[in-house]
Amino acid sequence: MAPVCCLFLAAFGIGPRFALLLWWVFGDRVSFAFDSWVWPLLGLLLAPWTTLFYLLTWSAVGGVSGWDWLFIGFGVLLDVASYSSKYVKAQYDGRYPPSPSPPPAI
Repeated sequence: MAPVCCLFLAAFGIGPRFALLLWWVFGDRVSFAFDSWVWPLLGLLLAPWTTLFYLLTWSAVGGVSGWDWLFIGFGVLLDVASYSSKYVKAQYDGRYPPSPSPPPAI
């Protein structure tokens, strides 16, 4: 069960960063949505889900407005969840000692 959990956490942390990086390199939406390269870089490093949802909801005509902010808020919640899951996992791992190994077979 533990390897599956670690795989899920790794995909949860690396997935949006990988998608943003690909979108930034091979697309032009990032350069249109942001005025400089600093904000997408900070979003890539610190808040990838929020930046990804911002890019998904941004439109060339009106930017981000109305219900779009709800989706960006969901991205903020996903970023908070990804950072807090690391803390909770560290707390969980420290609370329970590893199980003793079975006695050797004779």
